[in-house]
Amino acid sequence: MNRKVHSKEIHEAVLARLNERGVRLEEIAEIVYVMQRPYHPHLTHAACLDSVKAVLGKRELLHALLVGIELDMLAEKGMLSEPLQSLVEADEGLFGCDETLSLGAVLGYGSIAVTTFGHLDKHKVGVILRLDTKQGDGVHTFLDDLVAAVAASASSRIAHKSRDWQESEEEQAGESETGESGGAAG
Repeated sequence: MNRKVHSKEIHEAVLARLNERGVRLEEIAEIVYVMQRPYHPHLTHAACLDSVKAVLGKRELLHALLVGIELDMLAEKGMLSEPLQSLVEADEGLFGCDETLSLGAVLGYGSIAVTTFGHLDKHKVGVILRLDTKQGDGVHTFLDDLVAAVAASASSRIAHKSRDWQESEEEQAGESETGESGGAAG
């Protein structure tokens, strides 16, 4: 049976899974704030949270989150076949599928997202460090990288929007100096 899944259902499922896995959107927004504040001194936590929510509206990112979280959950239950079970459960260092899935999800946000993802993958900022730390029974092989992908995408979105705002302000300032409104001649 083929069922057409509405994007709202996917979005709600991802938010529920993140919540179940102990990841709050505010924690991701904090990473965005840390990454972008040096470049945007007037940046607010609210703007970072808005950006996180906006990128979580993209299907490709939502699909990656669903797949990765599901694989983590299956690994926790021992339901993957060997040797995949052991690779995911141990978060084997040379197992790069988690980064590959996450990197694919950030590509829609350009080179800033890609380089920010690389930084977050290496330096494990904020909640990413908590997820990457192999303590307890939880498996977060995919989730730590996917959270980095969300934060990197939201950071890139802010960087691009900030440039758009800056250019708009410059255009408006130029129009007021010349007395032109940019409208059609009358």
